[in-house]
Amino acid sequence: MKEEDTKEGLIKSIKKTLKMQTIIKKWEDLSKEEVEKIFSLRSEVFIVEQECAFQDVDGRDAQADHLLLYENNVLCGYTRIFPKNTYFKEASFGRTAVKKKYRGKGYGHVLVKESIKYLKNKNENPIKISAQSYLKEFYTFHGFISKGNEYLEDNIPHTAMFYTFS
Repeated sequence: MKEEDTKEGLIKSIKKTLKMQTIIKKWEDLSKEEVEKIFSLRSEVFIVEQECAFQDVDGRDAQADHLLLYENNVLCGYTRIFPKNTYFKEASFGRTAVKKKYRGKGYGHVLVKESIKYLKNKNENPIKISAQSYLKEFYTFHGFISKGNEYLEDNIPHTAMFYTFS
């Protein structure tokens, strides 16, 4: 297996070829401009593209850490990360989104890998996510295991998935 076929190889390859950087910030450390860009990206992906009318601003952002992914100083990817006993009993991350123009570059993989790494460094184990069901294979690639039946969340099929550090 070639290095670029592994998760680590994929991430190294992406970081080498693009002027990409990730930053994790607490809610209170985000600037007004960053919050505006985060909400804009989330609504662009989840409300407009997916044609899903739901209340994105749910009052939970202040409890989360925020992973921002930039390419050439443009916010093109994002996820929010929760410690255990905030969103779920388990640690979690969600609202993972990549701007349409930047898809196909592996940024979704970067967001998931960085989220797992961040939670692992904080000894937050296990991780539970509510994954859109069409992404089960994507999350399985990163070591997540689906559990339970598919369910509707905001009228979109989702699956509970879990990751446990060894």
